[in-house]
Amino acid sequence: QAYLDDVWDKPVFDWLGIRYTYEDVKENALALGLDLQGGMHVTLEVSPKEIIQSLAGNSKDEVFLAALQEAEQKHQEQPSLPFTKAFYQAYQKIRPDGKLSDIFSTAANRERIQRETSDQAILKLLDGEISSAVARSFEVIRARIDQFGTSQPNIQRLPGDRIQIELPGVNNPARVRSLLQGVGQLQFWQMYELTELENTLQVVDTFLRAEQNTAIPIRVQQATDADNIEDDPAQGHTSTTQDAVASSTLLGLIKPGHGLAYAVKDVATIQQLLDRKEVKARFPADLVWMWDAKPFQLNDGTELLTLHPIRSTRGGKALLAGDAITDARQGFDRQGRSAVSIRMNSRGAAAWRAATAKNIGKQIAITLDGRVYSAPVVSTEIPDGNSEITGNFTIEEAKDLANILKAGSLPAPVKIVEEALIGPTLSQAAQTKGITAMLLGLVLVALFMLLYYAQGGAIANAALLFNILFVLGILAQLSTSLTLPGIAGIVLTIGMSIDANVLIFERIREELSKGMPMLAAIQRGYQKAYSSIIDANVTTFLTGAILYGLGQGPVRGFATTLMVGIVTSLFTAVFLTRLIISWLVNQRRSTKLSFGFAYTRSLFSNVNLNFLKNRYLFYTFSGLFISLGLWLMIQQGGLNLGVEFTGGRSYVVAFSNPVEASALKTSLANKLGDQGVEAKTYGANNVLKITTNYLIQEEAGEADDEVRNALIEGLEGFTGFTYTDNPTTNQQATFSIVSATKVGGSIADDIQSAARKSILFSLIMIFAYIVLRFRRWQLGLAAVTALLHDSLAVLAAFAMARALGYAYEIDQVFIAAILTIIGYSINDTVVVFDRIRENQRTKVNSNFLTIANSAINETLSRTLITSFTTLMAVFVLFVWGGEVLRGFSFALLIGIIFGTYSSICIATPLFIDLVRPDRSGNRRKPK
Repeated sequence: QAYLDDVWDKPVFDWLGIRYTYEDVKENALALGLDLQGGMHVTLEVSPKEIIQSLAGNSKDEVFLAALQEAEQKHQEQPSLPFTKAFYQAYQKIRPDGKLSDIFSTAANRERIQRETSDQAILKLLDGEISSAVARSFEVIRARIDQFGTSQPNIQRLPGDRIQIELPGVNNPARVRSLLQGVGQLQFWQMYELTELENTLQVVDTFLRAEQNTAIPIRVQQATDADNIEDDPAQGHTSTTQDAVASSTLLGLIKPGHGLAYAVKDVATIQQLLDRKEVKARFPADLVWMWDAKPFQLNDGTELLTLHPIRSTRGGKALLAGDAITDARQGFDRQGRSAVSIRMNSRGAAAWRAATAKNIGKQIAITLDGRVYSAPVVSTEIPDGNSEITGNFTIEEAKDLANILKAGSLPAPVKIVEEALIGPTLSQAAQTKGITAMLLGLVLVALFMLLYYAQGGAIANAALLFNILFVLGILAQLSTSLTLPGIAGIVLTIGMSIDANVLIFERIREELSKGMPMLAAIQRGYQKAYSSIIDANVTTFLTGAILYGLGQGPVRGFATTLMVGIVTSLFTAVFLTRLIISWLVNQRRSTKLSFGFAYTRSLFSNVNLNFLKNRYLFYTFSGLFISLGLWLMIQQGGLNLGVEFTGGRSYVVAFSNPVEASALKTSLANKLGDQGVEAKTYGANNVLKITTNYLIQEEAGEADDEVRNALIEGLEGFTGFTYTDNPTTNQQATFSIVSATKVGGSIADDIQSAARKSILFSLIMIFAYIVLRFRRWQLGLAAVTALLHDSLAVLAAFAMARALGYAYEIDQVFIAAILTIIGYSINDTVVVFDRIRENQRTKVNSNFLTIANSAINETLSRTLITSFTTLMAVFVLFVWGGEVLRGFSFALLIGIIFGTYSSICIATPLFIDLVRPDRSGNRRKPK
């Protein structure tokens, strides 16, 4: 670690003359998702109820409180309904002649809401305050996570009032819940001048040097302009700017205006020294050291963190707490610099007047959860609580500070609506299986391409390797974490990326079979393949974009990988392979360039099957298959929905010895209130996945602990085994919880809604694209109907598998599979439609039925080869990808088979029936 610290800011890698430090390399490395490295995933929901109560001055009006209660209940039942709308509906229902201004025209709101303010204006203000509160909560939570100490945390705002957080490597859910759900503590503190502490600092410094022989070099830096607190110029007061000058020798690396500063890597060591009893004893009793919220950077790139000397009052209390602030806004001072204006309530204004009068020319620290966000200098006494903080702020920094200041006046409690804890053993197993599946899929596809396309296959394989490197590199640059579904996306990309090469090679082989010279055949092959390649990939990309827009967490990772894979596949297939082929041709080896062997060239030659003649047999088979699946689904009580769609808690439990799932389920049902307990094997007979909705309506952390403890007691009682926190132990008769997931009812409803929207939007977008691209609504309708057929066939296959004892869950990843199938199936269908369009131009003397049937036969080799390579990659994922992706890969297997079948046997026949050709086989002309 000492070595890594030493080379952190030193060049360790050169690339094309650009030198990268170890820090640069680490920052650009591809991060792993929680499912591959373990950790905790949390989705928080900001409670709008308390925000509205605060805006109403915590009114005790009975109608107001009843309307809030009813709105909260309705919002839980219908998460998509805005809380303010639910509240207003309830308020009007209880008090039809009431006005919102009767509730919200308080003293604190007098500048924004008067008695004559309309209800709609107040509702708009409430919506704005809720959105602002979510933004402030986001800033507070992000600040807390930065202090948590986890590497590469990820935090993002979701649509609505939710915040999603990923904490890699975290295995203490109680600590995370406390950190995220605790009320933020915003405070204002008086500060020591460093000159006041200079003698004490020298004494302590001498003691430490003698005690530990500690000698840290001192670099003197001129103090910068400090931030200032002054009267708000809008209120007509004047202000002045003063510099804070300080000096010290205590372990001081740099002496900025706000305190002492130390290299970020030394902060933990400095804190340990300051926490020592003998060091504390030498400082004044009212001195508290607090670190800055974020580091600053020197010209040489060194990052430093400032240490501030805080002076606490008797009892350790601050001068003022954040609940005194009624408003805080980013603006500009009279010199055009970014500034933050704050306003306080009457109680806060009185305390603030006394504090500023006493500390003119001195600094006051503004802290949140023990971290200093600003330490401005008081310029004048501020009599009315209207203050302005100025300094060297950027606009974004001023906005952040305003959000932090305002967080104290509008409390916005958050609740955990979704939670997942993944242990390191499960994540390591998932990582190993995912990488194995990816490599094995790559080898199988590459081997097939060599055996089928000879030198052309070798060129395609080179492009495939570059494609994977591009995908991984772009994902790293996008700061996208690689998840298990993301690996599945790469595996799928391996199979699908061959498609463009297959289209090109098949076209080249067609031209060669007509006797065309190699160079001309290559040129014509690429030209003719472009249209099909673009159409096929655009439609698949559209489904990926919709999946990204409406998906969450790992599903978004999969969608990102899929979209990146489509773009890089196009680049490598269209540009890179042509570059290699052109180079070979220019080396005058064009006559030796081969795109297949004798046995592969004749494999699909002269195929002339009459698919359209038998279309009603295909319709009948599809109808029977789907009907059987739907009947089984009804008999099974509906779809086998996972926790993400129903709400509940699920646990993956590893036992030292095999356990019978059915008997365990019966035993746990008594312990967990007989409420929807499920238990099934999870990849091995000594690993079970246990799901329950016991206490799912209780969202407090105590309920999570209660369910977990009840589960452990139930497992110990049934098996006689002992629970252990260490899943790697070799002790017999033990068990451990290797992962845990909680999904609240409201987020489950949202996920269901997003799933329905994503499938519907995909079908609409594809229909629109096909109609615009091919100028025929019949093609669009036929394509969408075939896609619905594929989706229903997958659901039917899931019901059949469940009847045979293989119960795969319907979850978010399943929806990702359905959308992938839609994108894949339309890919095949578009290629056939494109050939129909081409044949109509080249075979003007043929009737329409012959043209359509020829298109299916001419593209049959491409359709089957692409499907075969993709099936190989997905089959490897199904066998070796692990239990997490078992249902996903099973859905893809069925979907690829039926997608291929529907492209040949359903989509084009449906198009034929929609255009209704006459007996001669030509399209009927509209009357």
